[in-house]
Amino acid sequence: MKRFFLTFVCMAAVMMTATAQSSVFDFSVKTQDGKMVKLDSYKGQYILIVNTATQCGFTPQYEEMQHMYEKFKDDGFVILDFPCNQFGEQAPGSNQEIHNFCTSTFNITFPQFAKVNVNGPDEDPLFTWLKKQKGFEGFDQSNPIGKHLHEAFLKQDPNYAENPDIKWNFTKFLIDREGNVVARFEPTVDMNKVADAIYRTIYK
Repeated sequence: MKRFFLTFVCMAAVMMTATAQSSVFDFSVKTQDGKMVKLDSYKGQYILIVNTATQCGFTPQYEEMQHMYEKFKDDGFVILDFPCNQFGEQAPGSNQEIHNFCTSTFNITFPQFAKVNVNGPDEDPLFTWLKKQKGFEGFDQSNPIGKHLHEAFLKQDPNYAENPDIKWNFTKFLIDREGNVVARFEPTVDMNKVADAIYRTIYK
């Protein structure tokens, strides 16, 4: 009972912190070396926030994200990368090891931050807030991995789609210049569709 109470208190504290924030720029996050930085340094930019992993079937999306970053960065676009080890333990390395892998394998140049939890009692308040803004959008079942994930989650919980939690690595949130969430993309969404949404958001 005591353990349950402490878990409940932790989750309530996270929810209260996230509820008090009105935009993504109200949050602070940890850099790779553990320092806290405010996201208001990205005010006026378009942001794609992604929870990532280095040993996932979606890991090649790093290459496509880098292309997006290079294409749109001069128009005020940035990608913020948050490694997460909660899904199949597919981000097992240290922050530095993850960064070394991503820069040497995919030549990424967009910002990477410290590993976070995106679900549960220890989830980062930023992701609590993001999930409140945009719930789960559904897996693309024309994607073989999407169909597999849907069937696996369905076995665990027939109502899983109603839960806004992050379901897997490479879930993405698109943020406008005012710090509002304008779209959520599950990892099975075709990256060309993500790029099109970024284009429309920037050039609307």
